[in-house]
Amino acid sequence: MAVLDSRYPYGLKLMINDYPYAIDGLEIWAAIETWVTEYYSFYYPSDETIKNDTEIQSWWSEVKNEGHDDLRKEPRWPEMNTLADLTQACTIIIWIASAFHVAVNFRQYVYIGYLPNRPTVSHRFMPEPGTKEYDKLENNPDLAFLKTITGQFQTLLGVSLIEVLSRHATDETYLGQRDTAEWTIDDEPLATFERFGEKLVEIDSRIMETNNDIKLKNRFGSMKVSYTLLYPNTSDYRREGGLIGKGIPNSIYKALCHWQAFHGRKVSIYGNIIALGFRRIL
Repeated sequence: MAVLDSRYPYGLKLMINDYPYAIDGLEIWAAIETWVTEYYSFYYPSDETIKNDTEIQSWWSEVKNEGHDDLRKEPRWPEMNTLADLTQACTIIIWIASAFHVAVNFRQYVYIGYLPNRPTVSHRFMPEPGTKEYDKLENNPDLAFLKTITGQFQTLLGVSLIEVLSRHATDETYLGQRDTAEWTIDDEPLATFERFGEKLVEIDSRIMETNNDIKLKNRFGSMKVSYTLLYPNTSDYRREGGLIGKGIPNSIYKALCHWQAFHGRKVSIYGNIIALGFRRIL
């Protein structure tokens, strides 16, 4: 979908120009990476300070060795000895637990709330030509389809779960926002975070402007549903919640809860859920 090319923004040439997820996602990624780099540069002025920080080294050991013991010997794990290692790791974590999670989660109800659009199961294979089942499919395809997909009770359960997962909470804190102004007393990180928020507001405006460009058909599709999944919603403090289809929650915990809901397992927020991002790149 993209190739490395330093002549293009973010060093990547997209193979599809009208690709909303990639275009918006690269902007969000770059904003996160800049914020993380500036923040950690204030507290860790040299690579040596990171290498000698016992808490960072202990945390990284848990991510690598306990979060994914099956992948701990992979040679592609960063060593966590430099500022670049730390910023790359934390950028991935924030991206996976915020923007990436949003892109795959919050539009589920819009797309598949009507279950025939995307049935959760198929109870049988496509019938072979010449069989009785194939004749039934030819004579009444709608009935054959309904007998193949999810039953009524399972459908109700599935749609109910999808609706819950697609809702934004009324106490949502979006990327670039803080629920308290006293999260740090250091002036430089406060200024850095303010710049991060301003950049996300710029991205808000750019996405809405691009969505109004009728030449970019993938921005709204045949169903005329605008692509707002990676709209940060940073300037919105109304906390309306619901099926709003936009806004990037600044919440690792919510991503963790959704993951547990699907997999029925408890995980360490400092281990497995954080390492999910690294499983996707290893």
